[in-house]
This record gives sequence, structure tokens and C-alpha cells, in this order.
Amino acid sequence: MKILIQRVKRASVTINNELFSSIKQGILALVGIEKGDTQEEVQKLAKKIVNLRIFPDENDKMNRSLLDIQGEMLIVSQFTLCGDCKKGTRPSFDKSAPPEIANKLYEDFIEEVSTYGVKTGTGQFGAMMDIELINDGPVTFMLEVKNG
Repeated sequence: MKILIQRVKRASVTINNELFSSIKQGILALVGIEKGDTQEEVQKLAKKIVNLRIFPDENDKMNRSLLDIQGEMLIVSQFTLCGDCKKGTRPSFDKSAPPEIANKLYEDFIEEVSTYGVKTGTGQFGAMMDIELINDGPVTFMLEVKNG
């Protein structure tokens, strides 16, 4: 499981030219589900992300978490994070989980983040989406938990 997170001042998802979801200050999380990923990875990464100290304190040091600032999280499915570009010039998506499994774990991740009291917004699994964000910093991190 791979999740690219960006600290944002705000972010939104538009589908078919209509606003689908938006958040204020918090984290945009792009979620890639790979073959073999389980509920264990979902729980581990949700806990890690909501507690990751990437927001500034009064001394402008990254010392506060999403929970500390009562921030929001926009969670968007992003299967291309699982793409392998090592060979040739066309990405391979062989490592991506099948859609029915990926969608279930994506929904489980949203629910797991919500259990921490975080207000969440989402994308729509499998849809073509326009994502707008104001990256705060910029601050961007890739988190990965190997399946199994």
C-alpha cells in the first residue's frame, strides 16, 4: 500500500465539472492499493498519517499532527501510484490490486481515518477526477507499507 500525502491549506475533488468534495486545512492523501494489501496495512497507515507531526508549532517546527490541529483529510484513490516504470516507456500496473479489492480497502481506509475523529472528504473510486490543492510548504511525503 502506498499513500502520497500533501499538507494542504485546502483541497477539492471535481467530477464531471461538479464539486464532489472539499476540505480546509489538512492532508490530501492519494491512496494506491497493491495486490496482497490487507486490513493490517490500512490500519497501520491510517494511524501513522493522522499522528504524523507535519504541521508547524508556535516555533514553526513540524511538531503537530493532523489530530493536534483538528485538520481534515481528503482521501482519493490513485491506482497509478502502483505503476512500475522500470522497464520501457509504458507503466505496468501488474502490482495494482483488482478493482473490487482495491475499492474495499480504499473504503476501509476512509472509515479507519474517520474513527480518529477526522473530518474526511473523498474522491470517487474509478472516476476521472480533477484535484485542486494549495500545497502548504510545500510539504509532501510518500508512505509505503509492504504487503504481507
